[in-house]
This record gives sequence, C-alpha cells and structure tokens, in this order.
Amino acid sequence: MSHRTLWFISLTLSLLFVAGTGFIWHGEVATYESDPQQLLNQAQVDAVMEACVKMHPDQAGFLTIPTGVFIQSLEFVSASDVNFTGYVWQRYAMDLPPTVTRGLVFPDEIESAMTWTREAYRRRDGDVEVIGWYFDVTVRQPFDYSRYPLDRHDVWLRLWHADFDKNIILTPDFNAYRSTAKGEAFGLDQKIVSGLWQINETFFGYQHADYDTNFGIPDYVGQEHFPELHFNVVVSRRFLNAFIVNLIPLFIVAILLMSILLTTTADKEKAETFGFSTSGAIGAASALFFVVMLGHIQLRETLTDAPIVYIEQYYFVIYVAILMVALNVYLFTSGNQRGVFRVLTYEHNLIPKLIYFPAITASLFAITVRYF
Repeated sequence: MSHRTLWFISLTLSLLFVAGTGFIWHGEVATYESDPQQLLNQAQVDAVMEACVKMHPDQAGFLTIPTGVFIQSLEFVSASDVNFTGYVWQRYAMDLPPTVTRGLVFPDEIESAMTWTREAYRRRDGDVEVIGWYFDVTVRQPFDYSRYPLDRHDVWLRLWHADFDKNIILTPDFNAYRSTAKGEAFGLDQKIVSGLWQINETFFGYQHADYDTNFGIPDYVGQEHFPELHFNVVVSRRFLNAFIVNLIPLFIVAILLMSILLTTTADKEKAETFGFSTSGAIGAASALFFVVMLGHIQLRETLTDAPIVYIEQYYFVIYVAILMVALNVYLFTSGNQRGVFRVLTYEHNLIPKLIYFPAITASLFAITVRYF
C-alpha cells in the first residue's frame, strides 16, 4: 500500500471522528427540552394548593400571596454564586389579617450585608394593595459543570414570605405577564446583558422543601413537603467563546506536536535541514506542556468547586500526546532495532505519524460519546 493511500486513510479517519464529535456538539447546543414541572397557569397552582391542604388537614387554611418577578440583570460572580437585580412585587388582599407582614426574603442569599431591597412603589388596585420592591441580591446554588463548555443551568430565585411561619404560600402573578407559556423568556429586561450565556426560557415552579427542624415554632407546617416558589431562568453557555478560549489553543498544540513527529527522520541530511535533534524535540514538547498546563490551571480557577469536566478530558488527551511524542522521539533516536522498536524505525517513524491524529480524534470522540 502506497504512502499516499496510508495518509489518505489516516486523514479520512481523523475527519470522520471530528465530524462525529461536531455532530454531537450541534445536537447538544440546538436541543433543549422544557422542564415538565413548570407552572403555566392558575389551575396548576390550585392543584398544588389542594394537595397541600390534604397533607395538612389539621390546618385552618393557607393564605396565598400572588408574587411576580422582573429581572434586570443576572451575573455569575463565581462558579456557584449568581447576582440578581430587578423588581419583585406582591398583591395583598385588603381583607388579609393585619398581622401579615408585607414583604419577602431570599433564603438562598449570601453576604446579607450586600443584599439591598427598597420599596419602589405601593398602589391600590380595587380591593388589592400592590407593593413592589427593587432588589439586588447574590444567591448561592449548586451547578453541574460536568458538560462544560456545553453546559446548561437552571438558575433560580427562591422566594419566601417574610412571615414564613404563618402558612403563607406564594403563588405566581400570572396576570402580570403577557405570556408564561413553555419556551417563553418572560420577566426579563429585553436589554439584559447575558454575557457568556444564552437565555433559553424562564418559568415559575414549586420545589417541595423538607426540613429537619420546625425553627422553634410548634405549629410550623412548612417542615415537610411545603411548596416554595421559585423563579427559574434557564441559561446555556455560548459555545463560541469557550471554543476560542479552550479548544483552539489545544488544537494548535496538537498540530505542533504533529510537526515534531514529522521532523523525525533517520536521514541525516533531512535532519540537518529540519534542525531535528532529540533534545530540541523534547524541549519543544516540554514548552508545549507548560502552555497546556497554564490553560488548564486557568480553567480550574474558573470552576474551582466543580469535578472533572468534559473539556478537561481534552487536556488529559493532549498531556498523553505530549508524553508519547517525547517518548517516541527518544526511542526513535536511541537506535534500538530489536522487537517492537522496529515499528519506530519503519519508513522513518511512519506508523506513529499515521496513527497520531486518528488516535487523538478517536479519543476525543469517545469522550464526547461518554458525556453526551
């Protein structure tokens, strides 16, 4: 089989693995399924209320406070902390008991000294009082970065009434929005700067909380399976930025490693022409290792609390490639002609050159299949 045919097979296999990886990427970026638990209308809220009443039959009844949210900005300040600014409002019926406090809390907030809320407006609408607050709050929640940079996150704002011990359930103020259908991004400033993120949709939802304490309140009913209102913003990472920052440098390093392999030859004239030497090749591989390592460190600083993520597997593949190229160069120039080492000297290191890119692209494809 001619060298041209062998190189054609090598290139074809590499392109097929790259195409397969790209196809999976495209499917992951383009596909999004809405959360089936989101609240779309008042009928769903009423069903939750009925279930809550059945679970706590000893209670005289639950008070409901329609609540709405409008987000003006959203920023990931760290791998697990998100800052929200915007408005939240509540509709209080005038016949509510006077002991019911007007207000709410953000139970997931951190750095409470930095949380800022102020009353922005108070209006009378028939037999209802509408009160709105402007807020600036940073909340903490766990995120799954395992698929970075193809990750998608459900960022939520959990809301409690200020009197969370008085059997008060917050409900979405559906009438305040043009549409709360699946796939809609409502309750967001149209000029919101999402930065590295693309907003898929927003929705209200209940998460049923279970606590191992009654907070010192004997008749507290929120200890078991109590519906807590969440305003959810589903975001997916913009792939292009992560591709440029992480993948392009790795691809360039992979190409440079291949160039080191291509210069390996037993022909002294060609070696002089290429400037090939064992020390030079290993030195170049070492320099590339530090380039990759610095990029890896920067990635880990961004995702400090995350486990090993998808893109890190690419770094590990390149680490192995650097090690194998350096080892190949050393063994090739050692002059050992026995046993398996004859593979290295065949046609001036042809076999390692042929399998280099197929091996790397096949590894990346296998990793992608495993994660997605």
